[in-house]
Amino acid sequence: QVQLVESGGGLVQAGGSLRLSCAASGRFNIYAVGWFRQAPGKEREFVAGINWSGASTYYADSVKGRFTISRDSTKSPVYLQMNSLKPEDTAVYYCAGRFNFYSDAIGQRQTSYEHWGQGTQVTVSS
Repeated sequence: QVQLVESGGGLVQAGGSLRLSCAASGRFNIYAVGWFRQAPGKEREFVAGINWSGASTYYADSVKGRFTISRDSTKSPVYLQMNSLKPEDTAVYYCAGRFNFYSDAIGQRQTSYEHWGQGTQVTVSS
Protein backbone atom coordinates (compact mmCIF):
# COMPACT_ATOMS: atom_id res chain seq x y z
CA GLN A 1 0.00 0.00 0.00
CA VAL A 2 1.36 3.42 -0.92
CA GLN A 3 0.49 6.72 0.66
CA LEU A 4 0.97 10.36 -0.24
CA VAL A 5 1.30 13.12 2.32
CA GLU A 6 1.26 16.83 1.49
CA SER A 7 2.71 19.58 3.63
CA GLY A 8 3.61 23.23 3.38
CA GLY A 9 0.28 24.97 3.06
CA GLY A 10 -0.63 28.07 5.00
CA LEU A 11 -1.67 31.70 4.91
CA VAL A 12 0.32 34.19 2.84
CA GLN A 13 -0.22 37.69 1.52
CA ALA A 14 -0.67 38.35 -2.17
CA GLY A 15 2.70 38.41 -3.91
CA GLY A 16 4.19 36.01 -1.41
CA SER A 17 5.51 32.47 -1.79
CA LEU A 18 4.88 29.01 -0.42
CA ARG A 19 6.43 25.64 -1.11
CA LEU A 20 4.32 22.52 -0.97
CA SER A 21 5.77 19.06 -0.70
CA CYS A 22 4.35 15.65 -1.54
CA ALA A 23 6.04 12.62 -0.02
CA ALA A 24 5.27 9.03 -0.96
CA SER A 25 5.67 6.03 1.31
CA GLY A 26 5.21 2.31 0.85
CA ARG A 27 6.49 -0.16 -1.70
CA PHE A 28 7.04 1.25 -5.18
CA ASN A 29 9.78 1.81 -7.73
CA ILE A 30 8.92 5.20 -9.19
CA TYR A 31 6.00 7.59 -9.22
CA ALA A 32 4.66 10.49 -11.25
CA VAL A 33 2.85 13.33 -9.51
CA GLY A 34 0.13 15.76 -10.35
CA TRP A 35 -0.88 18.70 -8.19
CA PHE A 36 -4.54 19.67 -8.26
CA ARG A 37 -6.49 22.30 -6.37
CA GLN A 38 -10.07 22.88 -5.41
CA ALA A 39 -11.47 26.23 -4.39
CA PRO A 40 -14.80 26.55 -2.54
CA GLY A 41 -17.70 26.02 -4.90
CA LYS A 42 -15.45 25.08 -7.80
CA GLU A 43 -14.37 21.85 -9.42
CA ARG A 44 -10.98 20.36 -8.74
CA GLU A 45 -8.50 21.48 -11.37
CA PHE A 46 -5.07 20.46 -12.56
CA VAL A 47 -2.21 22.74 -11.52
CA ALA A 48 1.08 21.06 -12.45
CA GLY A 49 2.56 17.64 -13.08
CA ILE A 50 5.92 15.92 -13.25
CA ASN A 51 6.89 12.56 -14.62
CA TRP A 52 8.76 9.81 -12.78
CA SER A 53 12.24 11.08 -13.65
CA GLY A 54 11.61 14.80 -13.44
CA ALA A 55 12.47 15.24 -17.11
CA SER A 56 8.94 16.26 -18.07
CA THR A 57 6.74 18.87 -16.45
CA TYR A 58 3.49 20.57 -17.39
CA TYR A 59 1.60 23.53 -15.99
CA ALA A 60 -1.87 24.96 -16.19
CA ASP A 61 -1.91 28.31 -17.97
CA SER A 62 -3.10 30.01 -14.80
CA VAL A 63 0.12 29.19 -12.92
CA LYS A 64 2.69 29.07 -15.71
CA GLY A 65 5.66 31.28 -14.90
CA ARG A 66 4.72 31.51 -11.21
CA PHE A 67 4.75 27.88 -10.03
CA THR A 68 7.55 25.34 -10.39
CA ILE A 69 7.24 21.61 -9.83
CA SER A 70 10.41 19.66 -9.13
CA ARG A 71 11.96 16.57 -7.64
CA ASP A 72 15.51 15.52 -6.78
CA SER A 73 15.24 11.82 -7.60
CA THR A 74 12.76 9.17 -8.61
CA LYS A 75 11.68 8.37 -5.06
CA SER A 76 12.20 11.78 -3.49
CA PRO A 77 9.38 14.12 -2.47
CA VAL A 78 7.91 16.32 -5.17
CA TYR A 79 7.81 20.04 -4.53
CA LEU A 80 5.54 22.78 -5.80
CA GLN A 81 7.18 26.17 -5.43
CA MET A 82 4.50 28.84 -5.65
CA ASN A 83 5.62 32.43 -6.21
CA SER A 84 3.73 35.65 -6.88
CA LEU A 85 0.66 34.18 -5.24
CA LYS A 86 -2.72 35.70 -5.95
CA PRO A 87 -5.98 35.55 -3.98
CA GLU A 88 -7.41 33.36 -6.74
CA ASP A 89 -4.79 30.72 -5.88
CA THR A 90 -6.62 30.12 -2.61
CA ALA A 91 -7.72 26.48 -2.52
CA VAL A 92 -7.07 23.09 -1.03
CA TYR A 93 -4.11 21.63 -2.89
CA TYR A 94 -3.96 17.89 -3.49
CA CYS A 95 -1.07 15.72 -4.49
CA ALA A 96 -1.90 12.75 -6.73
CA GLY A 97 0.39 9.90 -7.65
CA ARG A 98 0.69 7.31 -10.37
CA PHE A 99 3.08 4.58 -9.34
CA ASN A 100 5.45 2.45 -11.40
CA PHE A 101 4.47 4.36 -14.54
CA TYR A 102 7.47 4.79 -16.87
CA SER A 103 6.40 7.53 -19.23
CA ASP A 104 7.15 11.14 -20.12
CA ALA A 105 3.43 11.88 -20.40
CA ILE A 106 1.88 14.15 -17.78
CA GLY A 107 -1.67 13.32 -16.82
CA GLN A 108 -3.96 16.32 -16.49
CA ARG A 109 -7.07 14.37 -15.57
CA GLN A 110 -7.85 13.18 -12.06
CA THR A 111 -8.44 9.70 -13.44
CA SER A 112 -4.78 9.53 -14.53
CA TYR A 113 -3.79 9.06 -10.90
CA GLU A 114 -4.29 6.17 -8.53
CA HIS A 115 -3.56 7.62 -5.11
CA TRP A 116 -4.30 10.95 -3.48
CA GLY A 117 -3.09 12.83 -0.47
CA GLN A 118 -5.35 14.40 2.12
CA GLY A 119 -4.89 17.94 0.83
CA THR A 120 -3.34 21.07 2.28
CA GLN A 121 -4.98 24.47 2.54
CA VAL A 122 -3.40 27.47 0.81
CA THR A 123 -4.92 30.85 1.58
CA VAL A 124 -3.73 34.01 -0.13
CA SER A 125 -4.96 37.28 1.37
CA SER A 126 -5.31 40.47 -0.64
